[in-house]
Amino acid sequence: MRRDDRDRDRDPFDDLFRQLERMMNEMMGGGVDMDMDMHVENGSDSPAEAHATVYEEGDVVRVVVDLPGISKEGVSLECDGKTLSIDATSERREYEERVRLPTRVDEHAADATFNNGVLEVVFERADASANINVD
Repeated sequence: MRRDDRDRDRDPFDDLFRQLERMMNEMMGGGVDMDMDMHVENGSDSPAEAHATVYEEGDVVRVVVDLPGISKEGVSLECDGKTLSIDATSERREYEERVRLPTRVDEHAADATFNNGVLEVVFERADASANINVD
């Protein structure tokens, strides 16, 4: 088996995370456990956390989420107007993220795109109050 064949299924950041953990342990005198392994296949039952950033831009709320190793078909989104729920799975990874939005949004007017492992969801702000007609 060639080296390329063995390393094909490994996360390219595994070695970096292991090195960071080793350096932190040396600085802190040992005992630091930085469990950064996001692979479901390694026996971890808990999903990894995705990195999500929320931007407020005028009447728009934009959520950008990094989901490495996930395809578009593996992404599921739900929003109740206050929280965006993201579930994303592949054969090797699983993410569950709940993003609290800074303001109430119109979840029915959301637009989502997914490109190269980056999810972007754009919401319009919901009106703070609604007019009620009296008959």
